[in-house]
Amino acid sequence: MAANAIPAQAHSGERSTSVYSVVNRRILPFLATCYLFAYLDRINIGFAKLQMQNDLALSDAAYGLGAGIFFFGYMLFEVPSNLLLVKIGARWTLSRILILWGIVSASMLFVTDVWTFYALRFLLGVFEAGFAPGMIYYLTQWYPGERMARAMAVVLGAAPLGGVIGGPASTWIMGHFAGAGGLAGWQWMFLAEGIPSILLGIAAYGYLVDKPADARWLTDAQKAVIAGDIARAAPGQASSFGKALTEPKLYVLAAAYFCLICGVYAVGFWLPSILKSAGLSDLFQIGLYSAIPNLAMIVAMYALGRRSDRRGERHLHSAITAVLGAGLLAWAAYATSFPAALISITLASAAIFASYSVFWAIPQQHLKGTAAAGGIALINSIGLFGGFFSPTLIGWTKEATGSLQAGLLVMAALLVLGAVLLATQRAQQPPAR
Repeated sequence: MAANAIPAQAHSGERSTSVYSVVNRRILPFLATCYLFAYLDRINIGFAKLQMQNDLALSDAAYGLGAGIFFFGYMLFEVPSNLLLVKIGARWTLSRILILWGIVSASMLFVTDVWTFYALRFLLGVFEAGFAPGMIYYLTQWYPGERMARAMAVVLGAAPLGGVIGGPASTWIMGHFAGAGGLAGWQWMFLAEGIPSILLGIAAYGYLVDKPADARWLTDAQKAVIAGDIARAAPGQASSFGKALTEPKLYVLAAAYFCLICGVYAVGFWLPSILKSAGLSDLFQIGLYSAIPNLAMIVAMYALGRRSDRRGERHLHSAITAVLGAGLLAWAAYATSFPAALISITLASAAIFASYSVFWAIPQQHLKGTAAAGGIALINSIGLFGGFFSPTLIGWTKEATGSLQAGLLVMAALLVLGAVLLATQRAQQPPAR
């Protein structure tokens, strides 16, 4: 009997792999494309800064505040957006978010002073609220926990891919369209990069389905495999949002995420300025060199996600790479030559983003149902305060000291704190399948 059990188990594993290959091909490329433009519309302000800072007479402190104020709008509306997603479905929710943030992102071309800059960045956060946690919750409806890290790495890996494509594309648009139609290069950049999100929002409504049971492109047997895998992988988790709010781990995870996000957006919003401070002056060269750290992020995110899935361990994978990223970010802060700055910021970016992507496989171990939707949004909302704190602090310290060094060192210290929080909350995890 035991001899027969092994082939049966192997056959079951092969069947699951075949089912998830279908799911991967259907939903991951589309979600990754959406996330690519979400990240690009969020951080293209870093490239726009190279021109608009002079046009609008923005100080480094004002830029940092404007870059970060996006997250206030995001935090205020994120949890309601995700709780609404459970009621009306991912198709409506993600479509609405994509269209509205695309409109606001394109409208950044109308910025004329610091106050319209603040207002539109805040509105961009309001309308993008719920997208990332909504997408993560959506993936939990399709993948059991042991497959989540790789799925997350594919989707979240689109963020650095946005940097690979967006850096050269943004600076090329800014350089070649400057003055066309009476608009500055940065205005053309916002218009060109906002329109694709609107089109993706329209496409999302017709392309996405809310859950496997609704997918016409899956057979009944394939739907049963997914439902069974998810049910077996989620025993004893909090299932109501109210119960999830009483879980201390939820807030520890949110605090750890805050620390990781500080590192993510230290790179996301300030990479072009770091490269410029290291000796680059040509706009297009800054865009080209910015692609190198983003390429390293893609490789690191997928490699760590794959290893984490195989080992069935999340907390230490995320924590150790966060510490590595902290050390490398500190090196970048002290780098005095362009080669040293490029190497250090490339390796730091790879480690920080790899830690960030594996982190999002952790909440699914503790939450399901409405608790997963609301809990993921709450973790993201609290954590994303780091997206306000990080660029604001770096902008303020750069204005006060004339250097990025102090701000980057604070972000490195926070990454270490986040790693400690993750390591102390290491959960009992099922073995990898």
